Amino acid sequence: MGVVSPNGIGREAFCRAVLAGKSGVSRITRFDASNLPVQVAGEVKDFDELAWVDQRERKHVSRIIPLALAASTEALQDACIDYEHLSLEEKREIGVVLGSGGGAQEFSEEQYRLWHSGHVKQVSVFCIPSGTMGTQSSEVSMRFGFRGMSHVVTTGCTSSTDALGYALRHIQAGVHSTILVGGVDAPIAPGIIKGYTMLRALTSSWNHAPERASRPFSADRDGFVLSEGAWMFVLENYDHARARGARTYAEIAGYGSTCDAFHRVRMDENAEEPAHAVELAMEEAGITPEDVHYVNLHGTSTQLNDRVETRALKMALGGRAAKVPMSALKSQIGHAQGACGAAGLAATLVAMEHSRIPPTINLEQPDPRCDLDYVPDVGRVAAIEHAICNCVAFGSKNSALVLRKL
Repeated sequence: MGVVSPNGIGREAFCRAVLAGKSGVSRITRFDASNLPVQVAGEVKDFDELAWVDQRERKHVSRIIPLALAASTEALQDACIDYEHLSLEEKREIGVVLGSGGGAQEFSEEQYRLWHSGHVKQVSVFCIPSGTMGTQSSEVSMRFGFRGMSHVVTTGCTSSTDALGYALRHIQAGVHSTILVGGVDAPIAPGIIKGYTMLRALTSSWNHAPERASRPFSADRDGFVLSEGAWMFVLENYDHARARGARTYAEIAGYGSTCDAFHRVRMDENAEEPAHAVELAMEEAGITPEDVHYVNLHGTSTQLNDRVETRALKMALGGRAAKVPMSALKSQIGHAQGACGAAGLAATLVAMEHSRIPPTINLEQPDPRCDLDYVPDVGRVAAIEHAICNCVAFGSKNSALVLRKL
């Protein structure tokens, strides 16, 4: 696992922050946001882009590239993969799969800004290839010399959850023995914020207290906080990993994805249609609701999403739902868009490894329609054998993973 997060750079810093309930949300510093109604975001602070991308190259690539390279490097080191000394055949066995909702959208926005402000000569000659979604994984593959598949999965906010499921299926099919997979997004840019503001999706109530802005399941929530980051993992066959001496965290025991059930629940909160993706993932893992010890929630901090997710988990887990501790990482870091599923997975692995449930912070006003155990404010000691990571996206997509502790 490798992490570059608003609340910690590196997996150890991220681990400490997540368990302590440390907010990574602050006032925007990357540009002047004083003329925007929303002035807070989950920025990755003190991140040296030039440690990962040459200064001459930086103007030609999106911010997601240095973020992805930093997290990927840590993940490969954690997996004991000496990528600089692999044979050609070994390089062909390693694939790269990135999940990203917006990819280089902030890069493209900057190119348009330069063009329309009369700075045509400053526009990158690589504005088209660097702005294309599919080239993002190639930047990672080429940096490490990997010769396996190099794919980008983009399904909105479920992108990195689906990327992990996609990688899992390729390993199960024997296509690759090892896949570097995860999520990366860097959507903090003026135009993107304006677009979300027009959708009334972002909170504008907490410019004066940024760390309190993201408040999933609290009755006074009024929108999510945009954030960025990269969370990368090395996914491989268990025996293959152990033979190399790599540290192993957990196995993906089940994956499910659908574009149906959440739509029905969203349109009718009294619907009896269960959260089908969760059920599919549990079915593949061979577990029942009684086996679930923790759920990492999507928890965006919007009124409708949090109600619907609560309702869906009740249907999926039945009477067990009220007894399962659940928490929302977005309360700490905001919404990293297509990377949020990978971020939730990283937080869940931390919880499983340390037997401690991360808290949902800023849950200050109980909402009678959101009445599950969200572990508010302070974390909790708990043994976790099976955990569910739930993710939701535009278009009524719902994807879920079941993790089993090794």
